[in-house]
Amino acid sequence: MAGLTVSRQKWLYAMTCGFALSACSVIPETRAHNTPAAPPAASPDQAAQPVAAPPIRPAVAGNAIRTGGDETQAAGQALRLGPDIASLPLYSAKAQDGLKAFKLSCPSLIKREDRSGLTRPADWTQACEAAANWPASDAARFFAAHMETVQVGDGSAFATGYFEPQIRGSRTRRTGYETPVYAKPKDLVEVDLGLFSDNLKGKRVRGRVENGQLVQYHDRTAIEEGALAGRGLEIAYAADPIEFFFLQIQGSGRLLLPDGGVMRIGYAGQNGREYIGIGRVLRERDALAPGKASMQGIIEWLRANPEEGKALMRMNKSYIFFNELTGPGPLGAMGYAVAPRTTVAVDPKFVPMGAPVFLSMDRAEPNGLWVAQDTGGAIKGANRFDTFWGAGDEARAIAGGMSAKGQALIFLPKGTFARLSAGQ
Repeated sequence: MAGLTVSRQKWLYAMTCGFALSACSVIPETRAHNTPAAPPAASPDQAAQPVAAPPIRPAVAGNAIRTGGDETQAAGQALRLGPDIASLPLYSAKAQDGLKAFKLSCPSLIKREDRSGLTRPADWTQACEAAANWPASDAARFFAAHMETVQVGDGSAFATGYFEPQIRGSRTRRTGYETPVYAKPKDLVEVDLGLFSDNLKGKRVRGRVENGQLVQYHDRTAIEEGALAGRGLEIAYAADPIEFFFLQIQGSGRLLLPDGGVMRIGYAGQNGREYIGIGRVLRERDALAPGKASMQGIIEWLRANPEEGKALMRMNKSYIFFNELTGPGPLGAMGYAVAPRTTVAVDPKFVPMGAPVFLSMDRAEPNGLWVAQDTGGAIKGANRFDTFWGAGDEARAIAGGMSAKGQALIFLPKGTFARLSAGQ
């Protein structure tokens, strides 16, 4: 999405009619990058209708740099310096939310190793110090003053959405509430393979020890058939196994209790087994009617085909464990509360955790500034994003049908691209 310095100021005017949109036009300020609410869905069981917006696509000039690093991380990809941040449509409300989220992420940014290979903790120090006392009303100027944009690969991005589901649940098992919500088992172990070989740095596996050997942990089918029953791991029970399945995909949620109370649960661990997107399976089978390729459409199919649906859900061997949240939440992968319409989940091998991200997509809702504060089992590779929309019916409607293509830029501390270009 980025042009080199030769054409940086002209970047905003390089428009195309990509992604089968009907016409080229300048993106309206209040529709494309100010992240407005989508038109309300008719009901929580319908996905929101997308608001079309042609993504900005620049003409890229000059050569990309290659650091010679590992190609499975951003530093090993082709990198280009993008446009000046001052030229981007960072509107006030989004910029203020982005600055708030960035400041929240700073303690980790200046300490933790960046798995993308793009930055070092010291790179973020100056920006984080400046952010601490920066006036919220001037948030857009903060990013322009302290950061630069970088395009990873060709910048071609794909974005989905996630939200905090609200489903019926109970703290105790009772009629109508039969699906266990499990805490993380003590026999689930995670192994850092980098401790055994430099070639395996950054790689981890999860499993359990059986007869002195590390083996795979129980998959979804085994757990649903009782592999963990009787161990006191049940922290609650869900009323609807299909709704709970999708809550697991989201990673956190709210259980609406029979007495009118609310129990918030958050991600505590995963069984280490492969995640399979059942929507992709249904599309490959041509099982979804036109216009039904959304979470809502998939749920409709599962309810109409209960036995096939149960088998389909079990194809996704990944299983999520939870704990009860009593403080701020839901929590993202960085350990901080994620923010609606601001937090985006990324692959940390391609985006530094805590870094701002700018999206320009073919639908208006996800466009603008986000902050990488979360990860996801299905969020893998360069320029793959999952946007967080909060809780409630509107969030469910937007996130459930979110599928957008376009361009992405990563914001890095000024001087980072020059350091990478020099091979440092």
